[in-house]
Amino acid sequence: MFTIGDFARYGRVSARMLRHYDAIGLLRPARTDPASGYRFYEAAQLARLNRIIALKDLGFGLQQVAAILDEQVSVPELRGMLRLRQAELAAARAAAGARLAQVEARLRTIESEGHMSADDVVLKRTETVLLAELSGFAAGYGPQDIGPVITPLYEELCRRLAASGMTPSGPGLAYYEDAPDAGEVPEGRRGGSGQGEGGAEGGGDGGGEAIVVHAGFVISPEALAKAAPGTVVDGTTRTPRPVPGLGFDVVTLPGLDLAATVVHRGPMSRIMPTAQSLAHWIDANGYRSAGYARELYLECPEDQEKWVTEIQEPVVRVSDRG
Repeated sequence: MFTIGDFARYGRVSARMLRHYDAIGLLRPARTDPASGYRFYEAAQLARLNRIIALKDLGFGLQQVAAILDEQVSVPELRGMLRLRQAELAAARAAAGARLAQVEARLRTIESEGHMSADDVVLKRTETVLLAELSGFAAGYGPQDIGPVITPLYEELCRRLAASGMTPSGPGLAYYEDAPDAGEVPEGRRGGSGQGEGGAEGGGDGGGEAIVVHAGFVISPEALAKAAPGTVVDGTTRTPRPVPGLGFDVVTLPGLDLAATVVHRGPMSRIMPTAQSLAHWIDANGYRSAGYARELYLECPEDQEKWVTEIQEPVVRVSDRG
């Protein structure tokens, strides 16, 4: 037998809690001394105490705990309940972490307002490129929407390129476009939201609606012909076309006639300060956005703090748009 203090220590609870459990009939002592009123417990009662604490952690009230224990919940059933609660708590923690990351990103955006030099922005024309790509749908254009979609797309594209024996001839390049009406979006290709690591916030008229995410790598016509003999690329194909047997699409992506570009350093989850600074430059210098920004991944080592990405925002002169 154990005194109430010893039993409380073994159960990692307080003696006050054990007294309360005794008072409401949830966990009676094995014996109570009639003269002193001292409570004594047996080691076997630790099993009931463990179940009480576990059920409380699941969110049940003490009356509910008593009812469940009286129904003799089995170990497998209790294990299942605990695993379900564990999953719920993990999801809540992940959601809280994602919200915290968004708040931190927004705070960095506010703190960096006006800090980007005009010398950081370069106006230029970009070249037409041949891309091997995979695409998917994201719920919106924020990093929290893009990240969960673009990351697995690139992982799968790398796997398929390796399986085909094809090595990219240039860096990764992501581009975006408005998605079809919601009813036209394939059910299995709609992206969800969460803590993201990719996606720029720049131009475009998406307005928070679903967008198509294109994750690609620059390839050469020679490499494509070697991996897929007979594949013809005419240099004008703007619609992604699947390559039989390789499991990815190929598109000739036209260059941008005029792009305001800036280099972003660090993970894509922190893209907002760079993208919004670019937006300020565009507005201040008499330009307007002409579509979604592209992302050219110049350096992508394992440490995302060392990533180097060129943001390419298509622009036109305000007077040119009437």
